[in-house]
Amino acid sequence: MVGAIVFLGVVLFLVVFIVSIYNGMVTVRNRYKNAFSQIDVQLKRRYDLIPNLIETAKGYMKHEKETLESVIKARNSAMSAAQTASGNPGDPSAMQGLAVAETALSGMLTRFFALSESYPDLKANENMLQVQEELTSTENKIAFARQAFNDAVTIYNTFTEKFPNSIIAGMFGFRQAELLQATESAEERKAPKVSF
Repeated sequence: MVGAIVFLGVVLFLVVFIVSIYNGMVTVRNRYKNAFSQIDVQLKRRYDLIPNLIETAKGYMKHEKETLESVIKARNSAMSAAQTASGNPGDPSAMQGLAVAETALSGMLTRFFALSESYPDLKANENMLQVQEELTSTENKIAFARQAFNDAVTIYNTFTEKFPNSIIAGMFGFRQAELLQATESAEERKAPKVSF
């Protein structure tokens, strides 16, 4: 009888222990998913600002139609990658796709702003200045949101890699999450210049 009670006590302890670790993993996983949703909100804001930027510039940059179209194409590609990533934040292929698409968009925006320097009337346009200011603010918010996401992913990954958590993570399919990293070189990592 005493042996059965001890056995049941050990089993109950193990069940509570496993449930506790499982719930901890769910908590930290949900934190990084929430952190990604903050990135997603700011990216959507950025994507919404870009058409306003292009519309403002169209009248001034008539000879730069190819550049304007390339910015829109890069925006659409980044939007698609962001939608894929928001479906499963932390998935390595989704995060890599988002990083590549965002790098391409940043490159096109840099090219756009470099070309816009040649148009003094555009640089002085009130709408352009307002969109530029909003875009700069959004870029800063994206950078902070990425930092928060990467911090949450690091906490999640550390939690799931610790022993005995790693055993329970394997049993319940908790995989390592991917950090959102820049894919560009050090020179390309400079934020796009959006000042006039």
